[in-house]
Amino acid sequence: MKKAKIILFGLAILCVSAFAALAQTSSVVKKDLSQAEIDRIVKTFTENEATFRNALNVYVFNRNATISTVGMGGQISGVYRRDSLLNLAEDGTRIEKIVYAPISTLKEITISAADIDNLSGTDPFAIEPTLASQYNFAFVGTEKIDELSLYVFDVSPKVLPAPKKIQQRFFSGRIWVDDRDLMIVKSKGKAVPEPKGEKFPVIETWRENVDGKYWFPSFSTSDDELVFDNGNVVKLKIRVKYTNYAQGRSSVKISDDEEEVKEDQKPAASPTPKKP
Repeated sequence: MKKAKIILFGLAILCVSAFAALAQTSSVVKKDLSQAEIDRIVKTFTENEATFRNALNVYVFNRNATISTVGMGGQISGVYRRDSLLNLAEDGTRIEKIVYAPISTLKEITISAADIDNLSGTDPFAIEPTLASQYNFAFVGTEKIDELSLYVFDVSPKVLPAPKKIQQRFFSGRIWVDDRDLMIVKSKGKAVPEPKGEKFPVIETWRENVDGKYWFPSFSTSDDELVFDNGNVVKLKIRVKYTNYAQGRSSVKISDDEEEVKEDQKPAASPTPKKP
């Protein structure tokens, strides 16, 4: 029997079925806003998302990703690690310079570089701005996290496409928007729809302020249990850190097994299941 197949998709937002759990564990305060005000907030933060995506094209940053499977008794049963510098070539193309990537010890799943990118790397934002009109944004209330006062929205696609008919993935779950600058500062959820034989983990992503005007990913985390159609259960622990954001190109010393991967040369975001 083939091992479980997994695709890890980016930043993300909690699935609709988990909305109830979110409501029980959050400290959201109910607040009434007019539909006109809600529409204004949504329009502004989706426009800001487009600005952030464009801005990231001129930044370099480090990304340290670790994905582990968890076995009986909570013991780590396998680890995939990939520490990289996401750099810029002279023509502006994004290049990944791998700093450290030991041999994966994962046995139940296979992870590719494209999976890590889709997790939150070169496409780190929760909602594709050009698809904003295809989402429902339900205002939940407000929440105070640290020093930030946030608007909270539950988000889901208006129409969920059949997985066999479209490769486009949507996000379903929850986002937190700064009530002053109207920028997404946190997201939690997963990609939908899930094709047959594939499951996507719920991922929580925090962002940090960069250069006083952009909110880029800082830390993505997930502790999820994926239950596949064939009965296989895979427990995952995901930790991804994003650091050292800087504009322009950067240099880094790489070991002898240096690898560079241009974005247009990367494999499709569908890892191959391991053979039994």
